[in-house]
Amino acid sequence: MKGEGKMEETVIKASNLTKWFPIRRGFLSTLFTKRQLFVRAVDKIDFDVKKREIFGLAGESGSGKTTTGRLALRLIEPTSGNIHFKGKDISSLSESGLKPLRRKMQIIFQDPYESLNPRMTIKEIVAEPLQVQKSGNEDEIKEKVSKILEDVQLVPPQEFLERFPHELSGGQRQRVGVARAFVLGPEFVVADEPVSMLDVSIRGEILNLMLSLKEKFGTSFLYITHDIALTRHMCDRVGIMYLGKLMERGKTEKVVFEPLHPYTKALIKAVPVPDPTSKRSDVIIKGEIPSPVNPPAGCRFHPRCPVAELPLCSHKEPPMIDYGDEHCAACHLVGKPGWEKYMAGT
Repeated sequence: MKGEGKMEETVIKASNLTKWFPIRRGFLSTLFTKRQLFVRAVDKIDFDVKKREIFGLAGESGSGKTTTGRLALRLIEPTSGNIHFKGKDISSLSESGLKPLRRKMQIIFQDPYESLNPRMTIKEIVAEPLQVQKSGNEDEIKEKVSKILEDVQLVPPQEFLERFPHELSGGQRQRVGVARAFVLGPEFVVADEPVSMLDVSIRGEILNLMLSLKEKFGTSFLYITHDIALTRHMCDRVGIMYLGKLMERGKTEKVVFEPLHPYTKALIKAVPVPDPTSKRSDVIIKGEIPSPVNPPAGCRFHPRCPVAELPLCSHKEPPMIDYGDEHCAACHLVGKPGWEKYMAGT
């Protein structure tokens, strides 16, 4: 399912990207401590998305994937770090400076029921980006809206233009969301778990639709998902996130079949296998994801890691190291005996 084509030019590059959300506290809590607390949603991560590439972000809920996607589009302001769009640093641009770039960077939201204004018709929803960007007169906008509705297979478009979202199924609503994102012909799209709330029967249709539009417009994707099995079919490269940090990054086939990080291995082992005779090894990841308000010192995965080596893993944060062919991991134990035994699946 992955698209083909050259992937040379870097469209999005994030460097040391960080987002800490301050916690609002009541009067009584401030009596005991004046120290400001933060939710460390994204904490000093680096990644890039090349032209016509689908770069996936996978990990458990609460790992910071959605926040990363919104930071990449400057929908929320980074605490620190830089975001470059086609070589231009957009981290500190004003809203007026960002506006011309907005047409080139769009997002497909997760929830097709909450992301569409129930008081607007389908024509108004899809036309809104064109009107904000002053892209054509009324007749030209209507023609562009009809054309993109055909592209997302809402045909004939005349039957959908005057409908409201409540008159559409979940799959049709998400097609409207895809149409709204692509009506300006963007170069970069963040897809935030776009099929997780849809029936299984239509997920493949929406994914194939996104891939066809990617080829038509030459678009790059940041694809956010909690389903690591899906990344193999959708993504050219993938990054594995945990508690605001990137644990592993590389070509999808390498990460899925030759993982370097114990957390990646645990995610892969948790994927159901559609074979009743297949012997499934125990998933030995333990506990719950810690609070991002007070993350563990050292490697953030060490309290749950089956091969953690103390005090190394609990005191020193592992650097992201390239082990060849752009396959990178942040783990102190890569290549050590305990690591090899675990990664072999025994």
